[in-house]
Amino acid sequence: MRRICATKIVATLGPATSDAKTIEAVFKAGADVFRLNFSHGAHEGHRERYDLLRALEKKTGRPIAILADLQGPKLRVGTFKDGKATLAAGAIFRFDMDAAPGDETRAPLRHPEIFAALKPGQHLLVDDGKLRLEALETASDRAICKVIVGGTISDRKGVNVPGTVLPISALTEKDRRDLDFALELGCDWIALSFVQRPEDMAEAKKLVQGRAGVCAKLEKPSAIDRLEEIIELSDAVMVARGDLGVEMMPEDVPALQKRIVRAARRQGRPVIVATQMLESMIHTPTPTRAEASDVATAVYDGADAVMLSAETASGQYPVEAVSIMERIILRVESDPLYRPIMDADHSAPEATASDAITAAAAQVARTIKAAAIVTFTTSGSTALRAARERPEAPILCLTQNERTARRLVLCWGTHTHVSEEFASFTKMVDKACEVAKAEGFAESGDTIAITAGVPFGTPGATNILRIAWIR
Repeated sequence: MRRICATKIVATLGPATSDAKTIEAVFKAGADVFRLNFSHGAHEGHRERYDLLRALEKKTGRPIAILADLQGPKLRVGTFKDGKATLAAGAIFRFDMDAAPGDETRAPLRHPEIFAALKPGQHLLVDDGKLRLEALETASDRAICKVIVGGTISDRKGVNVPGTVLPISALTEKDRRDLDFALELGCDWIALSFVQRPEDMAEAKKLVQGRAGVCAKLEKPSAIDRLEEIIELSDAVMVARGDLGVEMMPEDVPALQKRIVRAARRQGRPVIVATQMLESMIHTPTPTRAEASDVATAVYDGADAVMLSAETASGQYPVEAVSIMERIILRVESDPLYRPIMDADHSAPEATASDAITAAAAQVARTIKAAAIVTFTTSGSTALRAARERPEAPILCLTQNERTARRLVLCWGTHTHVSEEFASFTKMVDKACEVAKAEGFAESGDTIAITAGVPFGTPGATNILRIAWIR
């Protein structure tokens, strides 16, 4: 089950991928990480899919990462007398706290935090930006607005306030219940929605307490103002382009995607590019050429993973979507231009022994054309450093910690293997050679570069680089 791709694929599970046969087919087609979307479905449904994934993991003998994606706050208008109303451009419209059904002149918006932050001149976007209104007068319980872009507004459509940090936690009561459930299940990653500031990440990490990695979903433009701080507090980040595109102009999103990916790589955090990557494959068996280029761009940028949402959760062609995404990744990573791009967009190692050894391992592997770089890690920090280097050789990560092995599946270029504890460095080297050969990374006569830390079991203490020959 060795993957040839260095860039990983995240597949969202849902109604189209709920049985063991389909999930296994998606896994074999190339999916490495599976996303449970807590915006939809009941806990029991997520538990069933989780159990199917763990059974598949046991069957294949290959660690599988499971990401629980929390819904986050959903700011929505209330209901309308006829289920909908038509707003004309230039009309005056009021949002207020009254629960009475709305009409062409007003609508309930029972979110005092919006009124608390809204100022005259700011815009409100409704239904993913299809309607745009400008606030003329604001108070603690209402806002008088002018319709800039009109259209039909209907029950419970979403509301966005671009350019504003709302006084609201990223974790709702529902999110806290979902978080407890996901951690109880044993999910490897928690994706936090609606991140606006570093404090949101600090709150989530305090609740998680190291039981899973925490991924910041960057979907609010306000988060970009403090991007470096948010990444520093995160274990991974996700470029949630769909939500970003609601509050930003479409032409701004591509440049922002590159900025986020580069910032995450610089800090050594795995980064996922998500949303609408192969959107047309929800209903068709092949993607558009533009979608193929979109996936390829993320791979050229050096993203750790690319994500499928509705394509695999509810689409008609979930296996085909994963298969085609893998083919696009393989094509890019075999392009002669890919390696120079990876080498050029490369951060200098930090002034630590661990970074020096890891950077040296990548250089040594290139010079001697090593079949693989083998890292021994407890916490995963050694493998993360190796992935940050984007080496030519694949990264084989050996760890005795099953949770670490699963979590590292998300990282670029890594193949994880759960191994026993070692009593000596010699036995560690022998094991590295054995696994590299057994997992299909090396053959007799090949060389591998090995990094490890002595004393064993000390997180972050990478201080040994060894070259070994496969017998």
